[in-house]
Amino acid sequence: QVQLVESGGGLVQTGGSLRLSCAASGSSFSFEYMGWYRQAPTRQRELVAAITSGGRQNYADSVKGRVTISRDNAKNTVDLQMNSLKPEDTAVYFCNARIFEYRSGITRTYWGQGTQVTVSS
Repeated sequence: QVQLVESGGGLVQTGGSLRLSCAASGSSFSFEYMGWYRQAPTRQRELVAAITSGGRQNYADSVKGRVTISRDNAKNTVDLQMNSLKPEDTAVYFCNARIFEYRSGITRTYWGQGTQVTVSS
């Protein structure tokens, strides 16, 4: 079993920055990709950014140029650096990972519990 634990959310003013971190715990697994999603009240969960095991990155149009995703394969972590934050970035941010578990030979998708990001105007 793998657990994803997020940290780094909080309250920031418009134009500010936040760095979110997600750490995966468990054993005998590898990542196909890791990413961040967000969900604002009354809206559907949407992709913010993702990164594959090979390092290829994908960003939502709404955050391109303001957000950078990075990962540390040795530490099983993925970070999301968010700059020039806007009120519309306010949401609960969820870590997401597609993981291959060596013991079972199964690939599963995992979600973190979410961390709140609030950008004040």
